[in-house]
Amino acid sequence: MTATAQTLRPPSRTLMFLEGRAIHEFGAFLGALPLLSLAPRGDGHPVLVLPGLVASDASTRALRTFLTSKGYAVSGWRQGRNYGLRDGVQHAMVDLVRELSDTHGRKISLVGWSLGGLYARQLAKMMPERVRQVITLGSPFAGDPRSTNAWRVYEWASGRKADEVDPRFGGELAAPPPVPTTAIFSRTDGICAWQGCMEKMGAQTESIEIESSHCGMGHHPAAVYAVADRLAQKEGQWRPFDRSGWRSLAYPDPHR
Repeated sequence: MTATAQTLRPPSRTLMFLEGRAIHEFGAFLGALPLLSLAPRGDGHPVLVLPGLVASDASTRALRTFLTSKGYAVSGWRQGRNYGLRDGVQHAMVDLVRELSDTHGRKISLVGWSLGGLYARQLAKMMPERVRQVITLGSPFAGDPRSTNAWRVYEWASGRKADEVDPRFGGELAAPPPVPTTAIFSRTDGICAWQGCMEKMGAQTESIEIESSHCGMGHHPAAVYAVADRLAQKEGQWRPFDRSGWRSLAYPDPHR
């Protein structure tokens, strides 16, 4: 673990209190649907969307419905609430990736919100031959597990220690998957320290910054557009997110 990861602190109580704006961000998503409809259409490949801690597929319904309207074959994770890596969870996700990939005869994109993003990264490391790309939303893969305001909830829900890593599930969390990977994060995240949600710049890795709560990130208009933009790239032709023009207003340089 790096010194940076060790010294990261959870977001302040003020930011945590401001997580209530997630409700308004959902209203913004509904209001932005006419503009979001201008996002590029997809090529029909399968997309698996994984929910965050103690959340279920209901939490990702808005994002999944939108991506379906863009032509993707979208699936939720089908395991009820996400209580962490309890017995059978890992195997069920592996089986679902195989099922979706085999059914459609194509590689699958993985989109994960918070804890779901950690799963997405690890699945891609285990099954790169089946995964087209990974997109995470506020996922704290690069920081100490206790640099979040949710680590106690995780320990209660999962029955595991927050810093317990299963080497059979993809190895080191911070190591990027061997497929194109995008990390979407917010400096005003009230649950996870934003520094731990950023990906290192590389040939097929990037970070996209938005201004959002943690609990509203899965339906925040800027996040939804960025996800659609990333998914619409042709397989094997991945390029970093283009922040030029009007996008510079909604997407600041994350490395500023």
